[in-house]
Amino acid sequence: MLKALVSIWSLSVAASMALPCPVAAAGQEQKPADAIAAPIPGVRELMAEVVDHQKRLEKIRENYTYRSSFTDDEIDSKGQVQKTETEEREVFFVNGHRIERTVKKNGKLLNDHDQQKEQDRVNKLVEKAMKTPSGQPIDGQETVSITHLLDIMEVSNPRRENFRGRSTIIFDFAGRHDAKTHGLAEDASKKLAGTLWIDERDRQVAHMEARFTDNFHVAGGLLANVQKGSSFYFDQAPVNGEIWFPTGAEGRVEARVLLLKGIREHFVEKDSDYQRFTVEAQTSKTATVVPEAKK
Repeated sequence: MLKALVSIWSLSVAASMALPCPVAAAGQEQKPADAIAAPIPGVRELMAEVVDHQKRLEKIRENYTYRSSFTDDEIDSKGQVQKTETEEREVFFVNGHRIERTVKKNGKLLNDHDQQKEQDRVNKLVEKAMKTPSGQPIDGQETVSITHLLDIMEVSNPRRENFRGRSTIIFDFAGRHDAKTHGLAEDASKKLAGTLWIDERDRQVAHMEARFTDNFHVAGGLLANVQKGSSFYFDQAPVNGEIWFPTGAEGRVEARVLLLKGIREHFVEKDSDYQRFTVEAQTSKTATVVPEAKK
């Protein structure tokens, strides 16, 4: 449950910052000396360049599917794992929208009844996605635009560093508690601080770390109260020399749910098995993922 609460921010906001961006060809690789000499661009300018690639490259992203595996540990006050749940999902994109299909829970394939329910749910999402402009939610998840996000947060300390063998531009961010916000994702942004790594050559988010600097109340604290110090990170990497995709995330969250139960959770997401595919969705009964034939 708590992973889902944090994901409202990490997936909607991080995804809006981590839009698909083309991977530079080998001949276009920036030399280290050039990177050092080049001035660091302003944050708004930098993020505008990332956003600019979204529309032009959504079709490339829609040629792919990949697997996300989640492990969610419930931990007691002594740090001992009390309960572990796992889930594996197939992720693909339709008309700019991310769609997930659950294929396993706790290491077991869904039974026939649950598979049909899940397929029916995915079919409906595919139909909605095809009728809904990119950037608008289809499943209730909120999104935050880059422009508004930068209005909610203060950014500081831009610098250039080598990250995993690539030149990155890094900056710190912290939510402005006096910012005017609407919705859960924007409200959460005011309570967060962290650091963002932007791949300099491809203008893509390579890594993000964030933590809650204050308690975050969901529904005024009636539903949940995420505690100060809860934290998470998010990673991406280039795939097949043409696009970037998530590679994983991890978080530690402490909260009080329904004013009564205190919960501590540690969750890990691992993304892999990136493959090209096509989506057939002429009707709700034909929304399927078809792997591309090998040449």
